[in-house]
Amino acid sequence: MRGARAGQTLLVGIDEVTPGPWGETWGDDRRLGWELDGRDGVASTGHRIRLAPFLGVLGMPPAAAGVHSTTPPRAHGGNIDCKELVAGTTLYLPIPVDGALFSAGDGHAAQGDGEVSGTAIECPCSAQLTLGLRDDLPLERPLARVDGAWLAFGMAADLDSAAAQAVEGLLGLMAREHGLERPEALALASVVADLRVTQIVN
Repeated sequence: MRGARAGQTLLVGIDEVTPGPWGETWGDDRRLGWELDGRDGVASTGHRIRLAPFLGVLGMPPAAAGVHSTTPPRAHGGNIDCKELVAGTTLYLPIPVDGALFSAGDGHAAQGDGEVSGTAIECPCSAQLTLGLRDDLPLERPLARVDGAWLAFGMAADLDSAAAQAVEGLLGLMAREHGLERPEALALASVVADLRVTQIVN
């Protein structure tokens, strides 16, 4: 992105995500094929479910030189696989490199929290995104604004570390948005915040 610098925050406005006509999900070694009907908003394969399309990958590369896998999510985004990042939401990412080098992909027609088989309804899709920059919102990890709520993300090899990162991100957000000190923010978060696992795959 022209003008983006390491240390800034990238805003990714998700304007539209439109799935193609087919998708697939794998359970163990068995493929489940889906017919996707964007007009009626359903996927069918003997079962019918409501479509909720989103992009699994939204992110930037690490600052370190070399070849980096797109499989794991990182502090700068990547394979986040968060089903709430649908059209109308905004993702905030810390920029690791000048130019940002943002990429997006990995279309999903629908997914449950956890993505327990390792796949959602994987599908071709088209998307429209609006990118912007902020200098006044320093971040260590992704945040997102969804309908009526904020999301803070934690990404680590073990669930405890990921949960701790997500909570710290949330507490930082509460301090910034509401001027709360950590003990009060933590107590309130324990009452009103939900700690969820978006995916255990990567």
